[in-house]
Amino acid sequence: MERYTIQQRVEIIKIYYRNSESVASTLRALRPIYGRHNRPVRSTIERLVEKFESTGTVQNVPVPVRQRSARSVENIAAASASIEEDPNQSLTRRSQALGISVTSLWRILRKDLGLHPYKIKLTQELKPLDHQNRRMFVNWAEQQLENDPDFHRKIIFSDEAHFWLNGFVNKQNMRYWSGSNPHVLHESPLHPEKITVWCGLWAGGVIGPYFFRDDQDRHVTVNGNRYRSMITEYFWPELDDMDLDNMWFQQDGATSHTANVTIDLLKTKFGERVISRNGPVNWPPRSCDLTPLDYFLWGYVKSMVYANKPATIDELRTNIEREIAAVSADLCLKTVENWVQRLDFCKRARGGHAKEIEFHT
Repeated sequence: MERYTIQQRVEIIKIYYRNSESVASTLRALRPIYGRHNRPVRSTIERLVEKFESTGTVQNVPVPVRQRSARSVENIAAASASIEEDPNQSLTRRSQALGISVTSLWRILRKDLGLHPYKIKLTQELKPLDHQNRRMFVNWAEQQLENDPDFHRKIIFSDEAHFWLNGFVNKQNMRYWSGSNPHVLHESPLHPEKITVWCGLWAGGVIGPYFFRDDQDRHVTVNGNRYRSMITEYFWPELDDMDLDNMWFQQDGATSHTANVTIDLLKTKFGERVISRNGPVNWPPRSCDLTPLDYFLWGYVKSMVYANKPATIDELRTNIEREIAAVSADLCLKTVENWVQRLDFCKRARGGHAKEIEFHT
């Protein structure tokens, strides 16, 4: 009805009542005034009459706008001061302390203050000498890269990981909606079954997986003898088609890796090109952020392996084999290229954990 002025609306109402409140008679009376095609239609007259009889006016009644006070200047200032005082406090507790709803507080933090919720990535604590050892390794690696820009593509990084059959349950993300408490429990075995897996990763792809099993085909953990058996019975044959003249091998400082007899065994293939504790080139301890399997492969594979909730150890093993086989060579190459960037991050952090890669939004 916005197309008609107030005076026109008043005139329509007068004509309606002069014609005994008949819409049809009103339409006929309006034809000489507006013409056949420009006159108000029946629904317009009916709405106008209804408005007049219910409100006593033909003017449009403005819709009241609810005043929003939650994102007031005072609340924004209070939220800003609260963040400066304690940036780690949860959104719920901060909401209770400030007397602002969680939704409004979230909008203040994100839209008014431009803040983002960052989460901390857990990593191993560095010991006093670790910073120096990590700097020494980074300097050595960067020297190798200066001599050979493809050095990082010639390293086989290796590691083991445990895959637990029960996976993990985050009770904070699980809810059971019901009229009464059903007391739902998730039973977790005291000693759940697990699979210990070894893999090697280099720019050309993934070598593995290798599952540690005993003579009865039971899954077992790693010790020196089992690790050396893996090397001779599985790893060496996997290298038959590779040119090892310039290839390096890296492993962490686990006790099963670093016995003299193990280092000597690795030297039979790689010579002095072994990066390991007690090896020709020392690998800095507690450096998961520099190991491609730790900072990429295991987390990536586990996110896929548990997607269909394997119920048996055989299903778990099948999932692991499938997901590791699906990791492309291109993805491995990108992961190894990222290793070079991590060296620079570690150097800039003077051997510490780099904030650029330890904190994520």
